[in-house]
Amino acid sequence: LLRRLRYAFDLSDQQASRLFSSDPGSNTPMSVSQFQARLAKEEESGFIPCSDLELAAFLDGLIISRRGPRDTPGPVQSTPATFRLSKNDILKKLRIAMSFRDQDMLTTLRAGGIELSKSELGALFRNPNHKHFRTCGNQVLRGFIKGLTLQLRGRE
Repeated sequence: LLRRLRYAFDLSDQQASRLFSSDPGSNTPMSVSQFQARLAKEEESGFIPCSDLELAAFLDGLIISRRGPRDTPGPVQSTPATFRLSKNDILKKLRIAMSFRDQDMLTTLRAGGIELSKSELGALFRNPNHKHFRTCGNQVLRGFIKGLTLQLRGRE
């Protein structure tokens, strides 16, 4: 996921590693070599998996870089042991970073090969306790990132 996002937003290793500490609320310092270890494939030596807390810090940094800092301080992240980032949360943070409305989301998903109705999309952003909440699957997130890549980098 981190590798795909870095490619989609055309970030250098240095730019991407700075995103981890851009948001004061989720400050997670990351050197370029530490970032590269998280980009490595699982079978490569030196591979380090990206934790949910680190991915959240990266996405928060992406929001800051694209939209600017928050006017009010954001919520404090949970402790690393209890913090879980769902695919719904990832999709929501990407939506915020891109300042997308529903139609922008649907267009991006369609570009990535995913067809959703407006109500299906809304279900992805509901509170998990809501009766119409829908869990975001791997295919939806992958399709959104693919569509986002096509929009940001052109048809490569």
